[in-house]
Amino acid sequence: MATSRRSARAEAWRRRLRELGHFFRDFTTSSPARFAIVVFTSLILIFTALLSLPAASASGTRAPLADALFTAVSTICVTGLTTVDIATFWSPLGKVIIFVGVNIGGMGVLTLASILGLIISKRLGLRAKLIAAGDSNPLRAHGGPVNEGQTVRLGEVGQLLRTVALSTLVIEGALALLLYPSLLMAGIGALEALWEAPFYAAMAFTNTGFTPNPGGLAPFADDYFLLTVLMIGVFLGSIGFPVIYTLSRHLWHVGKWSLHTKLTLITTMLLFVAGALAFLGLEYDNPGTFGSLDAWDTTFQAFFLSAMTRSGGFSVVDVGELYGSSLVVGSMLMFVGGGSASTAGGIKVTTLAILALAVWSEAKGRASVEAFGRRIPSDVQRVALSVVAWGATIVALSTITISQMTKAPIQEVLFDVISAFGTVGLSTGLTAELPDPAAYVMALTIFMGRIGTVTLAAAVAATSRSQLYSLPVERPIVG
Repeated sequence: MATSRRSARAEAWRRRLRELGHFFRDFTTSSPARFAIVVFTSLILIFTALLSLPAASASGTRAPLADALFTAVSTICVTGLTTVDIATFWSPLGKVIIFVGVNIGGMGVLTLASILGLIISKRLGLRAKLIAAGDSNPLRAHGGPVNEGQTVRLGEVGQLLRTVALSTLVIEGALALLLYPSLLMAGIGALEALWEAPFYAAMAFTNTGFTPNPGGLAPFADDYFLLTVLMIGVFLGSIGFPVIYTLSRHLWHVGKWSLHTKLTLITTMLLFVAGALAFLGLEYDNPGTFGSLDAWDTTFQAFFLSAMTRSGGFSVVDVGELYGSSLVVGSMLMFVGGGSASTAGGIKVTTLAILALAVWSEAKGRASVEAFGRRIPSDVQRVALSVVAWGATIVALSTITISQMTKAPIQEVLFDVISAFGTVGLSTGLTAELPDPAAYVMALTIFMGRIGTVTLAAAVAATSRSQLYSLPVERPIVG
């Protein structure tokens, strides 16, 4: 009798486990967005466990959970914000774990999952192509159903995924080769530079901004070659893999560039120049930043700061010394971020471009939004507006919560929160002083900023329902 009861209980447990497994499988496979969130969360938990190993810290003791979790989130989400000093707190093993993590996070979970599927199956099926298209396809506009216009290039997804992997290896390798001599001339040993060069290259291309040496970039403040190489790496990482893919095929044939490529490059350059001019005008007399520099140094550092606020995260000047007006400009640049399907965060430059075009079209009284001989459909405009609304809501709630917890100046809290949401990594110094509850809130902000507001919304509402009727029209007063 006892044996039969034990067998019945064991069978009940097996049935519950099977049901749980079926539920988990259905939940993750019903939507690529949900699948992305599950994989991202799993990677963060794995790297939290790895960074919690005593061997991962320089002291040889287990890192506090808040620091290990925050660093894991910042690593996988390629953010660069940290509650500890990366150079001194983590051991060589810990830095290797971080190096691997930023490259995994930089490629993007959906892209990474598709590459793994390609390696395992040797070919991409339709489902895998649809998942890959959700993050990589240049024609993929949003997280909803894939329409005919967006499936045109599904046959090219396999080639695009190879471009992602190869471009990451080639670009980071080239950056490391360029950085190595500069590190040697800065007095860093040959073997140490052999490690720091690829580390800096990875942090630049993935737009993370971690530095492996004490003092960050301060020892290289006058090395314009090294700083320029870092800016190039940040730029290539921030424009996005679809743009890199297009440029690799049609670099000198602008007429063959996709609308996404044109909007990304034009908006990126406009923001880069506008940000530099703004910092130049606001900070030229600030003794804590540019005030002690000559005209050439001030101009160069203004452009470097503009590039880094777009998502790079490296800093030569003390961000905490910036004027309040400059912090506002930096916050605006960080909120926009970089290109779609890139290592950068933010609402993305194409979102800003589409909204600007919509406002211009409305001002001109045009019935549709057009750019470069193409019409932008209304559903893309709605998604762009939703991204901005969700992003602003996340930033506002996080700012209010952390400000209430820390009682810190609101401009510092807002800057660091937007840096977290935009996965930038610049800080006024506030993040390193956060209490554990506020650090968890900041980590959640990083997570939500990296996976994307559209992906988050699509994960919650995984299905798209067709409405076979329309309601009567009535126009409320707007404005």
